Amino acid sequence: MTAILIILVAIVLLVLGYVVYGSWLAKQWGIDPGKKTPAVEMEDGVDYVAAKPAVLMGHHFSSIAGAGPINGPIQAAVFGWVPVFLWCIIGGIFFGGLQDFGSLFASIRHKGKSVGEIIRDSMGRRAQKLFTIFSLLVLILVIASFVNVVAGTFMSDPGIVGITTSPTGNQTTAMISVLFIVLAIIYGIATNRFGIKTLPATIAGIIGIVLIVVLGLNFGLAMGRVGWIVFIGIYICVASLVPVWILLQPRDYLSSFLLYGMMILALAGILFSGVAGTATFNIPAFTGWTTSIGTLFPALFITVACGACSGFHSLISTGTSSKQLANEKDAKPIAYGSMLIESALGIVALIAVGMVFDKYTGGEFGGPPAAFAAGIATMFSDETTGTYHTIYALLTLAVSVFALTSLDTGTRLSRFMFSELFLKEDEATWKDAKGVRKFLAHPLVGTGSMVLIGCILGGLSLSQIWGLFGAANQLLAGIALMAVAAWLGNAGKNNKMFFVPMIFMLAATLTSLLITVKNKIVMIGAGAALWGDWFQLAFAAAMAILAIVLVVEGVNTFKTQAAKK
Repeated sequence: MTAILIILVAIVLLVLGYVVYGSWLAKQWGIDPGKKTPAVEMEDGVDYVAAKPAVLMGHHFSSIAGAGPINGPIQAAVFGWVPVFLWCIIGGIFFGGLQDFGSLFASIRHKGKSVGEIIRDSMGRRAQKLFTIFSLLVLILVIASFVNVVAGTFMSDPGIVGITTSPTGNQTTAMISVLFIVLAIIYGIATNRFGIKTLPATIAGIIGIVLIVVLGLNFGLAMGRVGWIVFIGIYICVASLVPVWILLQPRDYLSSFLLYGMMILALAGILFSGVAGTATFNIPAFTGWTTSIGTLFPALFITVACGACSGFHSLISTGTSSKQLANEKDAKPIAYGSMLIESALGIVALIAVGMVFDKYTGGEFGGPPAAFAAGIATMFSDETTGTYHTIYALLTLAVSVFALTSLDTGTRLSRFMFSELFLKEDEATWKDAKGVRKFLAHPLVGTGSMVLIGCILGGLSLSQIWGLFGAANQLLAGIALMAVAAWLGNAGKNNKMFFVPMIFMLAATLTSLLITVKNKIVMIGAGAALWGDWFQLAFAAAMAILAIVLVVEGVNTFKTQAAKK
């Protein structure tokens, strides 16, 4: 019954947070349903495309979810379930939800521009350039982390390439994921070029999902890890360059049904196993202040990541979602609501690993996604049955689909921000730039460079990337909170709710990065470092320095604002 109580309490608290705190934020900032959004005023058929609320909700939720709320809480479960539960709830309501909602609102009041543009208006052009560089470093880690996750859920024996019968779980996941891309393109063309309404198209799309799942359970797609990394790299390059209505919107919308289905399946499993008395939730309430992943502060707040707060969300809110929002009134459910649903997913992941915790800590699973799938499947049946293997395959598929979705969006964001880095203030697009800057700002250059670096780093082990990604991601959250607070202050709106989350996130993440720098220096001094350790040292040091400079800029901005009052 512990699992049932955990999920019920979580749902009640998250709903209360949405209704009470989310509504208060909307009132404080002045959400205006009558004000035209950038998607309506600046529609261009490529990036600025007004989407129906349900479609945009699917895109936003799928993009922010990725593999983060599954990987993070499961890895952090070594501290016990109580710390992870509390951080997912408190962090989701007062940290992550605040950042996501505030970032989206600030962006739609800035013509759908990025956090960097918001920083330029409130903190100056130098701060904008520094933030853009910092964000690109984070996006490299996003690409590397999720390339690693997806390739890991697709790969099979490198000696076998092609379609297989009697597929393994990974081969099934690969086949369904590739067919899912084709289905999304068909959906996008049908709804945007042939005028098919959302409801019948959605029904047809769900039927299509069922059909490709059945096909994938019988025929797999086999290729080795390196081959899949190359395939993923080519795919995300193309996906980031084509108009959003062809692939991004429809893929994310359809994939959201997999996510909703996965959560419904998980909730049903928790209730079924809890009532039947077959649940074996084995995570201790609290294991101690120090574990294998570090001390509770800062490790817990870095590791849980997307289940409570994620800087990557601010890039999505201001990079793609703000360019598709049709009405300001939808900002609260799409941004704040999606974050709270993701926190709920983090709690579900915590419960799932609790069902197989002894096996997970014993190293029986290849990683958190496998532990998550096994935990949910165990709620319904033991691992010798066909039911177990079918549910396991479907859940592994869902995780890889969400990771691919985050890759799509992350690569498109990197294209925007890479070009932005080389443009002058009076230049709107790469076509307005001159000479070498025009070449560097070209979408193909930015996309190709970011994907190449990300895919190379994706060859590292997930443990080498994830800790660094978590720290960088949460540090980005602190800076995004600072940026929105500065903008609200300049606009004369209430920004006091940002200061505690901002200071806490900056303190936790800078502490984590400095610990990484110290540990890597010790390792190098002992002659035990590999190239991955050198990479982590350089990356952590660069991000810490950039962040400290940005914090100084932010403090100066707040001082100026206070002096004017």
